[in-house]
Amino acid sequence: MSFDVSAIFQVAGIGLIMAMIHTILKQAGKEEYAFWAGIIGFVVVLLMVAKMISDLFQEIQRVFLFY
Repeated sequence: MSFDVSAIFQVAGIGLIMAMIHTILKQAGKEEYAFWAGIIGFVVVLLMVAKMISDLFQEIQRVFLFY
């Protein structure tokens, strides 16, 4: 299992986009939509990280032969 640096850039990109969307919605007076946009961005990143952690545990099982 090699470490994929593009995952870091994906998380950072999602963070930047969500920050811009949050700021735009908050400036427009749509605080509730800004809140939900932040939650959706967090969930997307959380799912990405959960997949990476799952892959890590599978790799640990493979290395130590815990089938």
